[in-house]
Amino acid sequence: MAILKMKKIRLCGIAEEQDQLIRELQLLGSVEIGSPEALTEAQQTQLFRTADGGGADALSQTSAALASALETLKHYETKKGGMFSARPEKTLGELFDDDAYRAAVQTAQEALDTQDARSRNQAEKSRLTALRESFVPWRTLDLPLETGGTQHARVLLGTVPAQTELDALRETVYGAAGEAQVERISADLQSQYLLVIVHKGAYDAAASALREYGFTPAGFDGAAGTAEENIRLTDEKLAACEQEDKRLTDKLTALAGDVPAIRLAADRCTQEISKAQAADRLAHSERTFCLDGWVPCEDVPKLEALLEKFCCAWELEDPSPEEYPDVPVKLKNNRLTWPLNMVTEMYSLPAYDGVDPNPLMAPFFILFYGIMMADMGYGLLMILASIIITKKSRPKGTSGQMFGLMFSCGISTFIMGALTGGFFGDFLPQLAGIINPNTTFKALPSLFTPLDDTITILIGAMALGFVQIVTGMAISFVEKLKKGEIMDAIWEELTWWVVFAGIACMALGVTNIVLYVGIGMVVVGSGWSAKGFGKVTAIFGSVYNHVTGYFGDILSYSRLMTLMLAGSVIASVFNTLGAIPGNVVIFLIVSMLGNGLNFALNLLSCYVHDLEIGRASCRERV
Repeated sequence: MAILKMKKIRLCGIAEEQDQLIRELQLLGSVEIGSPEALTEAQQTQLFRTADGGGADALSQTSAALASALETLKHYETKKGGMFSARPEKTLGELFDDDAYRAAVQTAQEALDTQDARSRNQAEKSRLTALRESFVPWRTLDLPLETGGTQHARVLLGTVPAQTELDALRETVYGAAGEAQVERISADLQSQYLLVIVHKGAYDAAASALREYGFTPAGFDGAAGTAEENIRLTDEKLAACEQEDKRLTDKLTALAGDVPAIRLAADRCTQEISKAQAADRLAHSERTFCLDGWVPCEDVPKLEALLEKFCCAWELEDPSPEEYPDVPVKLKNNRLTWPLNMVTEMYSLPAYDGVDPNPLMAPFFILFYGIMMADMGYGLLMILASIIITKKSRPKGTSGQMFGLMFSCGISTFIMGALTGGFFGDFLPQLAGIINPNTTFKALPSLFTPLDDTITILIGAMALGFVQIVTGMAISFVEKLKKGEIMDAIWEELTWWVVFAGIACMALGVTNIVLYVGIGMVVVGSGWSAKGFGKVTAIFGSVYNHVTGYFGDILSYSRLMTLMLAGSVIASVFNTLGAIPGNVVIFLIVSMLGNGLNFALNLLSCYVHDLEIGRASCRERV
């Protein structure tokens, strides 16, 4: 439960072994590789060169293609894994099988090409469908669509709005063009489809008259023959598109069987990108390369055993205080505190010379979550969900931490629920009342309840908040002493402990002297480094900031009581609503739905508020 001590490594090796050495370091998983800093810029320029980064860029493109292929093929998998399905274990030999990797990359590209072909085919299918629809209104017309007229006449095909008075249109066209023929071929809810034949000399006058009625010439995309002939031809093309779509879909479904191989190739590609990026940071000549890096002290024996297999020279040294800001931070925690890494990393990792916040934060975080949720039923759901998902999918990294934290918080929630007598609110007493209206079972045994002991819970929540704040002050006090900041430790932390102790003594009626001493220390400590009138402003500012800060921090812990009360009341409301009809089935449905919603909301809100409380916790003060 600490920040691991690190060693700085400087290494020079021969170029032929560079790739293999970097891969072995990757597999070791405990070395962070950086650029060599011992050499001056001039030396690096004269002796070494740096990579152009092209390898990492090419691998990034391959990685993107693999990811895109996986996204595509997941829609064609016949057997899909669930959200929490465990990925199969693979050996290093399988991961770094070059033939399998190349085959998977080729398969991924084939999947992308096939999907592109299917997209083009679907676009063509959509175009043909729209074209066919344009022919349908004219299928009774026994006239080639490309007919533009004869030696003396012009033929027009087009549409007018459905509400157009056809007789009025004819009269207008006849009046403008003299001899003409206007025939309606078909009609639908939007349009009337017209055939217009006029003398060539009167074409312009007829076209002008038709435009007054919103006449729009029909377009057939260069089609030749009658509408019926074009419909048959288009149907044949659509049938071919359907066959092609089925062929491409079947091919993608078959390729989806290679998803595990593509996913493994994606993992391999990620490893190769990391290796290429590490190589890009190296300085190397034609025959040698140099690197700097960091390794945890506990992994030094494994690193030395690995390096013995290569022709290289290296040295290890402790980081200097000036290097602390650049030293990578790695936390080592037990099973209880390890899940809190996801919370710590959400904010920021501590400084290398700082304190691991997880052991300090874990008890408070888990306890506070249980206080806010405080229901045995909800706690059981959290415990069971975390166990089942962990056993089934074996989540790693942040996901594993999340379910580990859910398990711990579930236990805390169950315990607090047992103390408050909550099991899905008042589910059991309500159910017992429906089954037997004369039952004497009105509530589960409890030490206190949110509705009846609100003030007690509020005081307890603030007291716990005060304990957490004092814990943070204690850690800050110790750290300042380690850094030699003795006066800051006295005036910033010890002074206010004396004030708190004085307030307690005065409240208990023991003595007021301790409080007076504390106030005196506040006055002296606030202005000890200031001069003149600055002492007054410094004293006033210090008192104001500390009093309001501590008061605000302690008051923020009232949300523990608020969320406990809100969750309990909402659960009871849904149970009461379900019990009104007096039917067990209806009660179970309403209660489970309501408690499910309440559980989902509390699951998130308690986590968010627990994080917010952390701002006033010892982690902030470390």
